[in-house]
Amino acid sequence: MASGALRQRVTTAVVLIAAMLAAVLYAPAPIFALVLATVLLLGAWEWSGLAAVPGTTARAAYVALTAALAGAAWPLTAAASSAVLLGAGAWWVLAAVWVGCAQRGVPKVPGSVAALACIGWLVLLPAWLALVRLHAVERQGPFWVILLMVLIWLADSAAYFGGRRFGRRRLADRISPGKTWAGVWAALAMALAVGAGTAAMRGLAPWQAVTFMALCLATVAMSIVGDLLESLVKRHAGVKDSGALLPGHGGVLDRIDSLTAAAPVFLLGLIGLGLIR
Repeated sequence: MASGALRQRVTTAVVLIAAMLAAVLYAPAPIFALVLATVLLLGAWEWSGLAAVPGTTARAAYVALTAALAGAAWPLTAAASSAVLLGAGAWWVLAAVWVGCAQRGVPKVPGSVAALACIGWLVLLPAWLALVRLHAVERQGPFWVILLMVLIWLADSAAYFGGRRFGRRRLADRISPGKTWAGVWAALAMALAVGAGTAAMRGLAPWQAVTFMALCLATVAMSIVGDLLESLVKRHAGVKDSGALLPGHGGVLDRIDSLTAAAPVFLLGLIGLGLIR
């Protein structure tokens, strides 16, 4: 990568990280939800392009409907939002099967604009709801949101460097040729390290520490599915990036694809382990 492009990429990353940390640490829950809603709607705009929604007016209508659905999800009770997130967890399991079928050459990307548009809502809305609910956890919300982001960022970095150093066997060459199994193992090793470090820092009991490490593994594994799913849809659309909003990084979806799948899984796991309510 040329030095100018690398400098641009690093600068964008630093600005994004600083802005997100500021929102997580200092914004009250409603403002944080609005900040995330901005990201959500930008992602919806890009997804409408990947889904080949025809025309600017129809794409704007898709974004407006996404906003309306997020607004309807905002006042949901904890039980109702948990039910939505359980449905999202089931969806991501199906998405993993979908990605596996696509890698084996089975033509599973829907040709219907409506089907792809609905898939966009399944990808984006539960992630927004999970992050909003996680941030709103009394006293501990910002900690858990930052931990999730750090977990995904470190796992992505480990996958990148592990793949470059040891990668030989491709993970899904028909979907994303750059990913390798060595990168996957490096990401999962990082997940275990983050899980173990967090468990020790929080003084978790041994059984909680083991199950929390398993949750970190599941979260990172699902983040890889989210990344591959977006790559699959981009390949179907015939584009390299979801957009060009972020210099050196492509579009918003290119930065949050891992998080869309990871956030619902992480929140559900924390609830299941009794670490949050």
